Amino acid sequence: MANSITAETSSEITGGRQQVQARAVKRFKWTILSILVVVLVAVLFPVLMLQLYFSFHGYSPYGGGWWDAEFVGLELFQEVLTDPRLGWAIVRSILFALGSTIGCFLLGFGLALLMYKPFKGQAFYYIVFILPMLTVPIVIAYTGEMILYQKGPLNDILSMIFQREVNILWLANADTALLTVMLMEIWNWVPFSFIIMMAGLAALPDEPIEAAKILGASKWRIFVEIQLPLLRPVIILALILRFLEAIAEFPKAWSLFQGGPGSATETIPTYLYIVTWQYFEISRGAAMSYIVLIIMIAIVLLAIQILKREKSGLDKIYDSGKATQG
Repeated sequence: MANSITAETSSEITGGRQQVQARAVKRFKWTILSILVVVLVAVLFPVLMLQLYFSFHGYSPYGGGWWDAEFVGLELFQEVLTDPRLGWAIVRSILFALGSTIGCFLLGFGLALLMYKPFKGQAFYYIVFILPMLTVPIVIAYTGEMILYQKGPLNDILSMIFQREVNILWLANADTALLTVMLMEIWNWVPFSFIIMMAGLAALPDEPIEAAKILGASKWRIFVEIQLPLLRPVIILALILRFLEAIAEFPKAWSLFQGGPGSATETIPTYLYIVTWQYFEISRGAAMSYIVLIIMIAIVLLAIQILKREKSGLDKIYDSGKATQG
């Protein structure tokens, strides 16, 4: 009888401690979240409101103060939505983001597969592979300009490989300009995918892999049927984060091409910069940035839904595994 009372008291104490800890964690989360919200509102809200004002008023820096700008309603939004140049900028941004995201992921995942098992000198290769991500984008752009010059090192190397003269106009040909920026973006951000996939591979459980080896499964079958399914949430996370960052790429494209040749590298950030700070169409740029903001919010919400779905699928796998073990 005494033992049962002691066990009940102990369980009550344990449950009480867990509730106290849960409440403390919840208070901590809400405190941090509240601070972040206050900072964001204090910093961004005035800017967004001023930008919204410009979107509904035809302001020009050449025609008096911004407070005297003429109210134009939705006219600027209609103009932006029917702008074919913005439409092509969105298409280029999506193509650029897709190409660079796939390239970064394939190379990063490949390097992670080669590196995730410990070996001698591994730390040195870590440093070498991560260095590109630590390089300032403007430095990458100017270094790339020297390498990609028509008589530069890259064409010389290609000439030696193919045993004939190669004179690709990396920086002057509209057909290769976007590809040039894409290759630089891939070199710059392969380490990002490499780090995420290294973490994913290191977190894989050993039990199913060892069981498959005992059953005689080949390395390829283990990779395709065990490792890849378990890595799926990590892969999707890496692809989504890289895609969102690539959409906003500006320094390398602007430093090398300023949107050219012609409009070959005129992506969303580049076109926004041209409209706002070269044409000085402040109100039109404000309306355009709001439309782009809505597009990005839609992409982010879609990405969140995909990640939630993957997390719920992974939780089901873990729950079924625990039930099988039980």
